Amino acid sequence: MDKEIGHFIGGRRVPGRGSEYGPIFNPATGEQTGRVAFATAEEVDEAVQAAKAAQPAWAALPPIRRARVMFRLKNLLEQNLDKLARMVSEEHGKTLEDAKGSVTRGIEVVEFACGIPELLKGDFSQDVGTGVDLLSIRRPLGVCAGITPFNFPAMIPLWMAPLAMACGNAFVVKPSEKDPSCPMFIAELALEAGVPPGVLNVVNGSKEAVNAILAHPDIAAVSFVGSTPVAEYVYKTGTAHGKRVQALG
Repeated sequence: MDKEIGHFIGGRRVPGRGSEYGPIFNPATGEQTGRVAFATAEEVDEAVQAAKAAQPAWAALPPIRRARVMFRLKNLLEQNLDKLARMVSEEHGKTLEDAKGSVTRGIEVVEFACGIPELLKGDFSQDVGTGVDLLSIRRPLGVCAGITPFNFPAMIPLWMAPLAMACGNAFVVKPSEKDPSCPMFIAELALEAGVPPGVLNVVNGSKEAVNAILAHPDIAAVSFVGSTPVAEYVYKTGTAHGKRVQALG
C-alpha cells in the first residue's frame, strides 16, 4: 500500500483529518494500493468556504478569459491522457483503451466549455409590451457541487466541473471513494491551467460528505450521476434544502 489520498481544497492537496478511511484496490490484481480519507462535515465546509471566497473574482472575469483557461485545461488533459487512462485502469479496472475512450469523452465536454462566450450571450427583445423591453442576462449561481460515480472517475467530473466553472461558478466535486485519483489529478491540472485556487475543490468520502453537501446553505446547486435509489435520495434531500438538483439515476 503506497498511497494515501486526502482532499484538494483551496488549490492544494490536504490530508484528511477525520478518523475514517476507505481502501483503494487495483481490480486487476485484488491488491490494496492505498487508502482514501473520508471527509467530515467540517472538511466539506472548508471546501465550500474556499469556493465561496474564490467565486466572485472568478465570475467577474469576462467569459472570454474563463474560456482561455478552459482551452489550457483541454490541452493539459490531452497531454496527460495516458496518465489519466492508467489511473482509471488501475483503480476502476477498465482496459487502457476503454479508459482512454472515457477520458476523451470528458475532454470533449471541456472543448464544448471553451465556447462559453457564445453560450452565455443574453437576449434583448424590444416592445414586448407597451413601453416594455425585455433583457435576459445569464448569471452564475455561486458555489455548485457534483457527486460522481465509480464507473467513470474522469469522464463524469469532466462533464460537470468545467462547464460550471466556465459559467463563473466555483465547484466542489465529491467523487467515488473507490477511485479518487483522477479527480484529484484533474484539479491539479485545472490549477496549472489557470483556474484560481478555491474555484475547484475535491472532497473524498462517503455518505457523511454527501449529506454535508446536500445540506450546506452555501451550495446553490448539485449535480449527481449514479444509481436510481441514490438519485432519488439526492433529489429529495437537496431540494428540501432549497437547492437546484440534477439527479441522473
